[in-house]
Amino acid sequence: MDDAARVRDFLGQGGADHRGRTLMEILGWPDARLEGEHDFIQWLFPLDTPSPVNPHAPVPSRAAFAALARDAAVLEGSRAAFARMLAFYGLRREEAEGGVAKAATWNGKDWAQHATHNDLRLTRILRSLTLLGLRDEAHALLAALEALLLECRGAQRAQVPLGYWREAVR
Repeated sequence: MDDAARVRDFLGQGGADHRGRTLMEILGWPDARLEGEHDFIQWLFPLDTPSPVNPHAPVPSRAAFAALARDAAVLEGSRAAFARMLAFYGLRREEAEGGVAKAATWNGKDWAQHATHNDLRLTRILRSLTLLGLRDEAHALLAALEALLLECRGAQRAQVPLGYWREAVR
């Protein structure tokens, strides 16, 4: 099975990742498990470049992403993964406005205060959403991240991650 088919199978058809986990299983994990495991995010948010953390993750070509972006089931799975990760970060999608905002569970999340591996995860999420044609979602997340990082880290400490995140949505 090629990498595009692996993504389609995992995100859109109930298939499993390299460890036998399904999308629905991962989306049901508690936040502590999402924080502690590091080889699932590459399946939820695939990229066109290999992951140094997970060599088993699919790496579709740019042309394959164009086809995946037209697959309703893949987009539905991607949006479900996006919603779950927003909740993990203490955020929520504002459907009426189209933005992303702090959720009721927000409590000054550690990832927003300090540089962590979540900066890399957020870069991946933004880039994957963009590759899959979910640009509105990517831009809504970026706008929220810009405000949050300036509030929580200040302009100087926010500069580097914001540079990566802005590049990810281009």
